[in-house]
Amino acid sequence: MTIDELVAAACTGSMRAAGRLLTMVEDDRRDEVLAALDPVPARVVGVTGPPGAGKSTTVGALVAAYRERGLRVAVLAVDPSSPYSGGALLGDRIRMAAHVNDPEVLIRSLAARGHLGGLSAAVPAAIRLCAALGYDVVLLESVGVGQSEIEIAAVADPTVVILNPGGGDAIQAAKAGLLEVADLLVVNKADRDGADRTVRDLKAETDVPILRLVASTGGGGRRAGRRDRTAPARRQQGATGRPGPIPDPVAGPVAAADAAGTRRPGRLGRGREQRPVQRRRAAARPGLAEPALTRAPG
Repeated sequence: MTIDELVAAACTGSMRAAGRLLTMVEDDRRDEVLAALDPVPARVVGVTGPPGAGKSTTVGALVAAYRERGLRVAVLAVDPSSPYSGGALLGDRIRMAAHVNDPEVLIRSLAARGHLGGLSAAVPAAIRLCAALGYDVVLLESVGVGQSEIEIAAVADPTVVILNPGGGDAIQAAKAGLLEVADLLVVNKADRDGADRTVRDLKAETDVPILRLVASTGGGGRRAGRRDRTAPARRQQGATGRPGPIPDPVAGPVAAADAAGTRRPGRLGRGREQRPVQRRRAAARPGLAEPALTRAPG
């Protein structure tokens, strides 16, 4: 099949065709695939954080939330490559097994292949492909990152940073990098001891929204120190027997913070002018040869 035929088949729901196109994007036919695509706005939600924070499990929970809203979801999960063999486990999909048989969910693992910054060099092209194939939202998961691997902020908006309870030292290490590019902070495994202290530590370092989450059970999603904004929807469902509006699990808290004027740097930004998203993206490490990504409305 030609690339145009593969694109047409993938647009009608062929996962096999979409997989072949993504393989071409990772290999030496990337430019040919991109030339066959129409420019389509891409809505990209980036999920990053240190190893073991629960990024893949959180992405699985986000997929379920977006599917409840009737959205088609593409997941691009970047796995680290071995510095010795060059191979990658590509095991992020294991934690998203509940969505494997959903025809409206595309899950693709990408090997980092030695690319620094937490992503793969093929990520921007893969995002353009997923948008052109009609996926409403692209969930981009980085490898487990450290302080300076913030490349995800160059291609995703918003950027969600996942942290674990009891990571006081980790918060100190991340504050000069990860916390500065975060649009939303999520304390995962919030049922464990130390979650309250972690939230307090984060509030002392930044003013971005903070959510508590137990991704393994789908629980949480509550804004730390705020009223549960999903309560009106639950009350409406109880009163009418019909489900109320399903809030966006990511854009909702970020938009609320923007509207209230509270999403601004805390101690990290004192003495510095607040950087809007576009400037913050430019400040991220420019390691990707990024094709033009058009920000989707909303």
